[in-house]
Order: sequence, then C-alpha cells, then structure tokens
Amino acid sequence: MKIMAICGSGLGSSFMVEMNIKKVLKKINIEAEVEHSDLSSATPGAADLFVMAKDIAASASVPDHQLVVLNNIIDINELEAKLSDYFNKQ
Repeated sequence: MKIMAICGSGLGSSFMVEMNIKKVLKKINIEAEVEHSDLSSATPGAADLFVMAKDIAASASVPDHQLVVLNNIIDINELEAKLSDYFNKQ
C-alpha cells in the first residue's frame, strides 16, 4: 500500500499531512509507504491512495475510490476518521 499526501506545490502542507498520516497509521495499526508530492504527480498509478485538501481535490486526476478529501488539513482527528473509514471498507 502506497499513500501520497498531495498539495499544490508538493512542499509544506503535503509534508505536514504526510507526517500526520504516519501518526494515524501507527495508531490504527496499518502499514503503508507514505510520501508527499504536488498535484501534477497525483495520477492513478502513482499510489494506491491520495490524501488532499478539498480545494484541490476537484483538480485531481484520480478516481474517487483512491481519494481521501480533507476539509481541514491540520485536523488530525478528521484525518484519522477518514483513513479509518477508508481501511474499514477494504
């Protein structure tokens, strides 16, 4: 399993989300490779799951089933809820 945190430029906010994803995965006991990148790198074959903010999700070229959309990228509770929901459906 490979997860990519995505932001517009692939620098600051996606790196912060990557760190939070790693914390959440450890808490819910899921193993995955996690990295961060820019929106242009969000292509269906680049990762199994993409995590990004609501404002750029509409521009992403990945299918909805590979997408976790965050309303607030600094809210780790929202991230945990949405990742847990995603993995519970698998």
